[in-house]
Amino acid sequence: MLAEAPDWMDAPARARVEGAIASIGWRAETVASWLSLLARVGGPVDGDFVDWLAVDRIEGREFDIGLHRHWLDPTRPFAEIVLKPAHGALVTSATLTGGGDWEVAEARTGAPHLLRPAARFEAKSPFDYTRQAEVLIVTDVKRGDIGALANAYAQLIVASRGGTLGLFTAIRRLRGVHGRIADRLAREGLPLHAQHVDPIDTGTLVDIFRDDPGASLLGTDALRDGVDVPGESLRLVVMEGVPWAKPSVLHAARRLAGGGSAYDDRLVRARLAQAFGRLIRRADDPGVFVMLSAAMPSRLLSAFPPGVPIARVTLEEAVARVASRLSSRAPVGHERREPA
Repeated sequence: MLAEAPDWMDAPARARVEGAIASIGWRAETVASWLSLLARVGGPVDGDFVDWLAVDRIEGREFDIGLHRHWLDPTRPFAEIVLKPAHGALVTSATLTGGGDWEVAEARTGAPHLLRPAARFEAKSPFDYTRQAEVLIVTDVKRGDIGALANAYAQLIVASRGGTLGLFTAIRRLRGVHGRIADRLAREGLPLHAQHVDPIDTGTLVDIFRDDPGASLLGTDALRDGVDVPGESLRLVVMEGVPWAKPSVLHAARRLAGGGSAYDDRLVRARLAQAFGRLIRRADDPGVFVMLSAAMPSRLLSAFPPGVPIARVTLEEAVARVASRLSSRAPVGHERREPA
């Protein structure tokens, strides 16, 4: 009908026919996808993939049901589609070996799936971490106590006079802390912004944070792994807990294949290395990294650069150290306000 349109087919009629064709095509693709998914139920196990059925609920009501399939090793399709057809590939990161050694780094990038071995190159860091930074592990903030956690964040942000990136492993805790400290910091003249709270996209929030050295920003994974804020605008990073992987079917399968607890440790070291990497971006950057978790295992401290001082301290001592190192570098207009 579209190729040899009859006289009665005007523009609206043509649009309805084209819409019907698109709808039928979409239904055919959907049915084919479901047939493929259902064929795996009760079928032979494919060791390259992880399959599971998930039911998503909100307030006791199911709103979505799906069969999921993920590669057990996602670097295999990456190597086939991206690396092998390329004339050459360069994979680089300041934390490429974070959480392990070169073998771990190559496993993450798909190099073992190539015919030729990867060439390795490592450049020494230009930063003097011994002089520029320190890591403080606070030992007296009770786990699960939102009030104590909020108090710790507020004291540390006031001590540094802003310039703080607060990182959370759960959105619920982020919102709980933000709700308790926003007014307190506002009275101190210290702006506070938060991912998942402010109705602004993450990129804009980071730009606002970058432009105001007295501001602070709270966020989750996206801020831990992809924020570049050099200079005075980011001089303190505070993490509310050790970033363990969330339990899931996919994580359990990859953990079993990757060596059990050693796999978990590699993930956490890499995340800690990424979080610390937000702190020192230039040769003249100062910085303090604070972990609000007494349960930080010593075996994970290798995630931080060699030479950086690490200490387990009380919250009171951490606040004093942050104030001593950072408050003197607070920009003009954000000095500490003393009570009248």
